[in-house]
Amino acid sequence: MYTILTIIAAVLVVALLAYLIVNKIPKGVRPVISILLWVVIAFLGYSIYQAIMAPIEFNREKVKRYTKVIDNLKTIRDAELAHREVTGKFTDNQDALIKFIDTAKFAITETKNIVVQEQRGALTIDVEKRVVDTLGFRDVRADFAGRDYKNMFNVPGTNAKFDLQIGSVEKVQGVKASVFEAKVDKAIVLEGLDKDLIRQEKEALGGVEVRGEYISVGSLEDVKTGGNWPPKYDTAEEKSNNE
Repeated sequence: MYTILTIIAAVLVVALLAYLIVNKIPKGVRPVISILLWVVIAFLGYSIYQAIMAPIEFNREKVKRYTKVIDNLKTIRDAELAHREVTGKFTDNQDALIKFIDTAKFAITETKNIVVQEQRGALTIDVEKRVVDTLGFRDVRADFAGRDYKNMFNVPGTNAKFDLQIGSVEKVQGVKASVFEAKVDKAIVLEGLDKDLIRQEKEALGGVEVRGEYISVGSLEDVKTGGNWPPKYDTAEEKSNNE
């Protein structure tokens, strides 16, 4: 809207000056006015250029910052999922989660069906049972090789940390599921950029944009572990990993 208004104002100002030069201003003064008109045109041209380029530069910088933030949120998500696999629950203790990656182990198991004989009264019958055997253990840290998990709670480019919370959601009556959410306000990530564009960004409804006021992963209201960013950020990660 600002860009459109700037262009309309520029056209009106130039048209008015041109009219005055042709119809109202004496010929002797016209050269001076013409120079002033060119100065005004140059200024308006620069203003229009800035109005057009500002959102483009904002989006370019936004994507650059968001990509780093989302990479950390993905690491937090994977750490929480690993923690739940080993302990059965999520955690909101950031230091403990980092220590967990350093020290915990996944159990390597094998599930198989075996047939055993059971006595049912006077009868002996074959019963098939599922047995889970533990074959060994694998370091959780191996799944985070090459990832800066020790700094995953730091919001890149800022002095802030992600807000991490856990809770429970009742999806089926009487059965509660553990949930978590890590998030950061977009305004923190975009600090230093145009405030009007930041305000518009926080009102984004989704689609090709990160939805809402925060960049987040997980949810305290639903059983989900995905983020609120669009697929292009995941595609960018896959492309980077393949290069």
